[in-house]
Amino acid sequence: MAGEERHRSGGRYVVHGATLAGIEAIPVDVEVDTSPGLPGFSIVGMPDTQILEARSRVACALRACGFKMPRMSVTVNLRPGDLRKTGTGFDLPIAMGILAADGQIPVKDLSECLVFGELGLDGTVLGVRGEMAYGLLAKELGLSIVGAASAKIARTVECRFATIASLDEVRSPIARLFDRDRSARAEGSKTAAKTPSRAAALDFADVIDQEQAKRAFVIAAAGGHGLLMTGPPGAGKTMLARRLPTILPPLTGSKLLQAALVHSVAGEPVDSILRGERPFRAPHHSISLVGLVGGGRPVTPGEISLAHEGVLFLDELPEFASSALQALRQPIEEGAVRIVRAEGTFEFPTSFQLVAAANPCPCGHLGDPGHTCKCTPERIARYQSKVGGPLMDRIDLTIDVARPGSEAIVRGKEGLATADMKRQVEDARAFRRERIARRAGAERGAGPLAPFDFDGRALGYLERLARRLCLGGRSVLRIASIARTIADLGGHERVDDGDVAEASAYRSRNNEGGGDAWTV
Repeated sequence: MAGEERHRSGGRYVVHGATLAGIEAIPVDVEVDTSPGLPGFSIVGMPDTQILEARSRVACALRACGFKMPRMSVTVNLRPGDLRKTGTGFDLPIAMGILAADGQIPVKDLSECLVFGELGLDGTVLGVRGEMAYGLLAKELGLSIVGAASAKIARTVECRFATIASLDEVRSPIARLFDRDRSARAEGSKTAAKTPSRAAALDFADVIDQEQAKRAFVIAAAGGHGLLMTGPPGAGKTMLARRLPTILPPLTGSKLLQAALVHSVAGEPVDSILRGERPFRAPHHSISLVGLVGGGRPVTPGEISLAHEGVLFLDELPEFASSALQALRQPIEEGAVRIVRAEGTFEFPTSFQLVAAANPCPCGHLGDPGHTCKCTPERIARYQSKVGGPLMDRIDLTIDVARPGSEAIVRGKEGLATADMKRQVEDARAFRRERIARRAGAERGAGPLAPFDFDGRALGYLERLARRLCLGGRSVLRIASIARTIADLGGHERVDDGDVAEASAYRSRNNEGGGDAWTV
């Protein structure tokens, strides 16, 4: 419990702080004791190197802001002692604890605050990664925030805050700092409303002569399906992928909060996410396994977690390391990745939509009119086999993306725009919600219905297709799921044979028996 015991021979004070563990903030009490003896400054309680370096930063910051470093033995204990602490967020609570224990600042209301922030040598209070996690912890504990936390983050987690730009400001009572920052909430709201959206500049209308691919993207967005594009360089695969978040529903509620939390813990900007924009991550194919999945020391989220509730785009898919690609299987299936280290187990969310792109061969010109492919069949087979069947099993749609016609580009031909595609996706998702609600009522009254609600002709068509192509169980279910999404786009209560026919066109042609290659 925070408290105060000061007298001429020394003093003691406790400040509430926190350390990050995965995407959570764990409460830590920063106990500061000043006692007679040889002047010294020690930090105990399993601190990491960054925290031990705080001794120099805090001492310099105190002098720069006109405070006095007590000429006593200063001991800082980070409680509980059996938990490893990391990060530079302990600078501010240590400094305020020293000043409070020495009687140099008012301590009223300080015991009701969660304090975090890094200090510059001139006393400047800097932001730290994980501000969103600190805010959620403060709300859970019923505390207020004191630090460099932005008004936008504090407003999102709905907690009281006092933003400090310099250590010199702690001379004022905490209550006065809270009163000063009330106006920052309203000002922050106005600024956020005026902030332009980067995603708004991306429109599918700019992608010329790719209407068939756009149809596949509408299906993928409406049903949350994974998608693989195969085509020559310059066909527009990356342009298509970057525009997928613009037709997905905006982030709201708990999904927005969790996506922002992951980015905050990773030290990434959260402004676009707080506006409701879906994250889009496109790691380079040279990325390491730790960079993709997460890990390191301290343990931080990888790209698959930073894509949570958004899109993960893997360009040049066969160029990724095989170990990295195979590590995606479990996170895609479970929506989370667990990283086990000596200090504990960390779990990060990974509910993303996978979009991948690949050339059809090493040179990229296999099947490209006007260009001659110089790759041997062996090289092509070896190149395509790099992806692996298990990952391909988790990609629902496979499409060709041909090079657009030069005439369409020169004349500036326009096609389906983002606004039209987004409307289709919204209508399909709304129809699905209503259909599921009606189905739930029907099940209560008349027993269970078929999972995908196929009519007789559609069911017969799918059975014949499965027999003729020797489709496995996963492939059949994939086609059925895509057909259900296509039916939702068309507003069909039951899947018809036309829906199944279109869905079968998006299957991976050469991966029916669990093989390692794709062919388009």
